[in-house]
Amino acid sequence: MDTLWTFVVNRREQLLTDSYLHVSAVVQSVFLATLIAVLIGILVYRSPFGSSVATALASAVLTIPSFALLGLLIPIFGLGVAPTVIALVLYALLPILRNTIVGLASVDPAVTDAARGVGMNSMRVLTRIELPLAWPAILAGMRVSTQMIMGILAIAAYAKGPGLGNLIFSGLARLGSPTAVPMALTGTVLIVILALLLDGILVLVGRLTISRGTT
Repeated sequence: MDTLWTFVVNRREQLLTDSYLHVSAVVQSVFLATLIAVLIGILVYRSPFGSSVATALASAVLTIPSFALLGLLIPIFGLGVAPTVIALVLYALLPILRNTIVGLASVDPAVTDAARGVGMNSMRVLTRIELPLAWPAILAGMRVSTQMIMGILAIAAYAKGPGLGNLIFSGLARLGSPTAVPMALTGTVLIVILALLLDGILVLVGRLTISRGTT
């Protein structure tokens, strides 16, 4: 424990930087995945066939091991942030897309019919009625994706991606040295803590943006 504490104190600035980069990459990836998934969900949720195809394609991505996906992206985009973010966005799509489709499809038709009855066009019905009612489901998908790619990002150190994965890989590469275990353990614990903090923030966002009548 003394060695671990000494390591954290001596590397605190680097740990803060790596933690920031880790959270930043995850937040940006979830944001991009949400935009893409919601757009696709809007396009296909009225079509059972379209919904099935979109969900199947997003599901297929999750069957690809992260090392393999990064290996496919590196020759095209090189090392660093680009392949990392692309991989994270692809992995984050499924929970958000599936929840978007479910959330939009579960809106009571009587509600949308009433909205059209008072003169709302399709775009206003979507933005004022359907998306707000589907937001709790979309947010739940975002929470799942956030937790999932927090861990996947650690593996992206293989592609020189940002974040705490570099600390874990460095520790594993130095097994047998005094700093090996502190490095790997610190990186792992920080990822868990950051994942819990991000989830707490999303829970707070839900409380601030979801009215009680929609839950």
